[in-house]
Amino acid sequence: MNENRTLALIAPAFLVIGIFMVLPLCIAVVYSFMTANPYGGVTMPLTFDAYVQFLFRRDFDDSLMFSWSYVIIILRSIYLAAATTIICLALGLPVAWYIVCRAPERRRILLFFVTLPFWINTLIRTYCWVLILRDEGLANGLLKSLGVINGPLPLLYNDGSILLGLVYTFLPFMILPVYSTLERIDPRLIEVAYDLYANRYAVFRRVIWPLAKPGALVGASLVFAPALGSFLAPDLLGGGKKLLIGSLVQMQFTTSRNWPFGAALSIVVTVGVLLIFLARARKVPEEGRS
Repeated sequence: MNENRTLALIAPAFLVIGIFMVLPLCIAVVYSFMTANPYGGVTMPLTFDAYVQFLFRRDFDDSLMFSWSYVIIILRSIYLAAATTIICLALGLPVAWYIVCRAPERRRILLFFVTLPFWINTLIRTYCWVLILRDEGLANGLLKSLGVINGPLPLLYNDGSILLGLVYTFLPFMILPVYSTLERIDPRLIEVAYDLYANRYAVFRRVIWPLAKPGALVGASLVFAPALGSFLAPDLLGGGKKLLIGSLVQMQFTTSRNWPFGAALSIVVTVGVLLIFLARARKVPEEGRS
């Protein structure tokens, strides 16, 4: 009886996962092995051309030639996603610790401000950075009024502006899991560390960081995966000049009309992220046993 009740309770969750996650993924896998229709969509026969296109391009005589184009885009995406994760951790950990050290009433207010960006559409928030960073924007105007610069600085349409947009978008995803972990730390552990003549660095390294590490790992997962596939920040803040994987996938399904290659890109990114998570999941029990 209890087993039937448990199955009835989890059945809706499995249904949602199956319809909105597993089924689209299966469709993408099938599309990635089909032939691109010049007018959009896919057609037969089945082929591996979409995966070959990652590393090779066809010359005029239909021979394969190695190409770095898509490899560079993938490496740039990984680099920016990793940099976003590191910066979010460097900013999110102190912010989360500051919130934990406040009174309960103050915590609720600070957490409200952390989650406030979620109430605003991501497109609007990202476009606001365009208005701030453009040549006639708020940042250059402020620097000019202060006499720091004579001409506008190229703050927009580069890797720096993309990284800024990614950090701004995903920083709350790091703060919240780290905060939830730090909140459970017993303050007496820190008091004991100070009583044993530990300095602030030793307290952080020996007490705070080991206890905050699980939340930091969760936050890193929540930041790295969506940052790797993001296309809104690269498209608006990069001006289409700095393609990332997300922008490339979106382009294949729209202007390029190469659905199999777009599906193959999606599958490769998904499998890569899943392998990272699986490797981490296997490493956590080993660390617990040690």
